[in-house]
Amino acid sequence: MAAYKARLQEFDQLISEEKIEIQKVQKLCFSGVPDEGGRRALFWKILLNYLPLTPSQWNDTLNKKRAQYRHFVEEMVVEPARLSKKNEGSENHVEDHPLNPNPDSQWGSFFKDNEVLTQIDKDVRRLCPDIMFFQRGTDFPCKLIVDDPDVERLHRRVTYSSLKASTVTRRGLGVTKVESTNCRSSVVEDYHPLPPGSEAHWEVVERILFIYAKLNPGQSYVQGMNEIIGPIYYTFANDPNLETRAMAEADCFWCFISLMGEIRDFFIRTLDESESGIGAMMKRLMNNLKHHDHQLWNRLRLQDLEPQFFSFRWLTLLLSQEFDLPDVIRVWDSLFADSNRFSYLIQVCTAMLVLQRDVMLENDFASNMKLLQRYPPLDVQILLSKATELIEAPGTESSS
Repeated sequence: MAAYKARLQEFDQLISEEKIEIQKVQKLCFSGVPDEGGRRALFWKILLNYLPLTPSQWNDTLNKKRAQYRHFVEEMVVEPARLSKKNEGSENHVEDHPLNPNPDSQWGSFFKDNEVLTQIDKDVRRLCPDIMFFQRGTDFPCKLIVDDPDVERLHRRVTYSSLKASTVTRRGLGVTKVESTNCRSSVVEDYHPLPPGSEAHWEVVERILFIYAKLNPGQSYVQGMNEIIGPIYYTFANDPNLETRAMAEADCFWCFISLMGEIRDFFIRTLDESESGIGAMMKRLMNNLKHHDHQLWNRLRLQDLEPQFFSFRWLTLLLSQEFDLPDVIRVWDSLFADSNRFSYLIQVCTAMLVLQRDVMLENDFASNMKLLQRYPPLDVQILLSKATELIEAPGTESSS
C-alpha cells in the first residue's frame, strides 16, 4: 500500500511542475496509469497531445477546444435538423426534391450523411456488448440535442432509408409514390435509444463519430473506428471529477482526432502497402517473430497462415477486440506512453504469438487459425512483461 501511494505521488508530482517532461510521463505511464482521482483520463490527454506540457495553459486550451466542439455540434447536428424541420411543408421543401441535381440540394447532403450514419449507428449499438456502460444514460446529456424538440437525434435519422410517401410529390419527382423502407429491419438493435430528455453513451459516441466523418470527408467513417473511440470515451466518461466528466464528449473527440492522426493510414486501403500502412505493419510483425522465434515463424509459413488472417484486426484496432475492456485500457497505457507506439504494438503482438508457441507448434492450420482469431484469455500483465522482454532482446525495434 505504501508503495502504491508513493506511485500516486509520482504522478501528482509530474503535473505539479511548471513544465512537464514528456519523457518522464512516458516512462511512468508505460507501467500503467492509476484510475484513482481521474489520473488515467488526465495523463491520456497529455500522452495524446490534447493537453500542452505547460499546466498553466490547460484551462485556456480546454475552454477553447470544448467551445470549438460545441460549435461543431451546433453546425453539423443541431442547425441542419432545425432547418429541415423549418422547411417541412414549405415551397422550398417541395422544390428541393430528392432527385435535385443541384450540388446545394439539402437532399443530396441528407442522403450522403445518412449513408455514413447508417454504418456508424449499426456499429455503436454493438460497442462493448459485454458491459452495460454504453447502454446506460449519460450523466450529462447534450442539452443542445435533448432540450430542443426541433432537433432530431442522430439515430432517428437512420430509421428509414427511403422517404415517406407523404414527402414525395409528383411535382418534385415525376412519380406519384415512393414506398418507405425500414433500413434497420434486418439489423438486431442491441442497444435501444433512451426516452426524450436523456441519451445513452452510445448515442454520444455516434455523434462524435458523425462529426469526425463530416470533418474528414476524404476518409469519412470506416468500420472499426468505433472500437478505437470506445475505450477513450469510457475512460473519460468515468472520471470521478464531475466537472471533467461533463466534458467527456468534447475531450474524447479531440483525443480521438489526435490518435486517428497517427493511425489513420491503417484505415485507408490504398495505403496498405505504404510504409505507414497496415500491410507494412504486418510485415514488421512477421519479421519480428522471425527474429525472436524462427521455429514458430516457419510453422506459420509452412501452414500458409498469413498475417492478414489474424493480425490485421490486432494492429488496426490496437488490440481493442482481443481482450476485455479493462485489459485493453491497461495495454493502451503502454501504447500511448511509448514514444514510438507502433514499435511497442509490434512487440505486444509478437508476444501474443510467442506465448502460444507450444500449442501452435502442435496445432494444424484450422486450430491455429481459430486460436489466433479468438485469442485465449490470459493475464495481460504477463503479456506486457513478455513484450517488454522482447524489446530488450538484441536486434529488436526500439521502444520506450
